[in-house]
Amino acid sequence: MDATYSYYDYTKSIERIDNILNSSDSNYDKHKGIPSKNSLTYNNGFYVDVTVLFVDIRGSKELSKKHTRPVLAKIYRAYISEIITVMKGNMCINEIYIEGDGLWAVFNTATETEVDSVFGTAFNISSLIDILNVKLAKKKYSTLKIGIGVDDGESLYIKAGYKGSGIQEVVWIGKIVGQTAALCSYGNKTSTDCEIMVSETVYNNLTTHNKNLLTENYAHDCYHGNVINRHMNKWVQENR
Repeated sequence: MDATYSYYDYTKSIERIDNILNSSDSNYDKHKGIPSKNSLTYNNGFYVDVTVLFVDIRGSKELSKKHTRPVLAKIYRAYISEIITVMKGNMCINEIYIEGDGLWAVFNTATETEVDSVFGTAFNISSLIDILNVKLAKKKYSTLKIGIGVDDGESLYIKAGYKGSGIQEVVWIGKIVGQTAALCSYGNKTSTDCEIMVSETVYNNLTTHNKNLLTENYAHDCYHGNVINRHMNKWVQENR
């Protein structure tokens, strides 16, 4: 977000802190599905069930040692732009965030079928990275190795920022975001860890076919697999 200079007055900070902390706890209600951003104020929030997906690069520090900054810029632009495109290809998409070389998204999932569709997004991202790696290898650039995490659960949806400044963000609060980030960190962590990690909750919402693509990961108390989109993989095999 853009920001411009404004004079800081700590007494105004004290007033704003008091206004926030003294607001009613009853302003936070359960809501089926993610409500419109227009329904959010600086004093309310909603508990909603969502599915969260995280993607992160493994060994990103090594990339910066091997390539010039212009090359790194091209690699990251290709990686980020196309993962965003895959995420936006899911009809349940609600929010996408970029944090360094990691991306995460929140999906508005009210049914088992919708949760299952996010798993589909996860393995489409896996295949996208395979395609990108074919292109990177032909340029003699380093290929990418990623981890992907998917979890489903309740999160508190609020608006946060500086009232009246135009600087504001939608924020998701609760264990679900941290749990998904942890699952992502396990993806491709060791030689026995697969690329995609999903929670038991997500696993229980998958179709029988998709469940059979995963196995239990006892070390991390989740399910994992190296799953691909076969149509995208056909391109990979033909263009290596």
